[in-house]
Amino acid sequence: MNERTCRFILVLISSFCLFARLEVNAQNEATVQTPQKVRTTGVQYQSEVDSLALFLQQKPLRFFEGVSVSGDLLGAILYQIANYGQLEGAVRMNIKGTYFPVVELGLGHSDHQDDETDLHFKTSSPFIRIGCDYNLARDKRSGNRIFCGLRYAYTKITYDLTGPDLVDPVWGDHAPYIFNDLKSNVSWGELVFGLEAKIWKIFHVGWSLRYRMRLSQEIPTVGQAWYVPGYGKNDTHNLGGTFNLVFDI
Repeated sequence: MNERTCRFILVLISSFCLFARLEVNAQNEATVQTPQKVRTTGVQYQSEVDSLALFLQQKPLRFFEGVSVSGDLLGAILYQIANYGQLEGAVRMNIKGTYFPVVELGLGHSDHQDDETDLHFKTSSPFIRIGCDYNLARDKRSGNRIFCGLRYAYTKITYDLTGPDLVDPVWGDHAPYIFNDLKSNVSWGELVFGLEAKIWKIFHVGWSLRYRMRLSQEIPTVGQAWYVPGYGKNDTHNLGGTFNLVFDI
């Protein structure tokens, strides 16, 4: 090893030792100059505003938290693209963020022609549902809710039923098949499950899935209604749903 190489190695080692010593001294000075943090107990807040907000959130919910109104968008869209649908709104109370008594009112429409029998069914009649939802969500303050509930519903339906003329098989006479203002009373129950999300301040959106069971029906001698307002296609049971726009007032 020549003399120049030895000098380079000695300088490199000396520089490394000097740098290490300076680094240790700097750390020691920082330790001396940095004041020791005082340990505190309890909940700490970044500001008085944060403290107040947390305090307000921890206040117990009032018995009566307010009222909301809503409208079903799905029923209105269905009426535009299908041969039946409804315009529906609801008023709902909020009891401690947990119980939600509700009244739903609507007007059901149908204009249906059966392709096989050529029978034409037409109605435009009101309906009402009353019931209560229960909020399953743990956080009752967020405005995001998971619902299950029950409904009792009723409608007094008036409808028209027309079809091809009836032909006497013996004499060949024709009798018109036209029946206007037929009346029927129908009641049913609903099992409801739904979700609701808070979008902005007083505005929420939500949807519900409903299993409907017919409880009673008055049938005219001509025949039962093809569609029941608020219920759907007339059967002993069916499955339906809603998509709601909700506003707190």
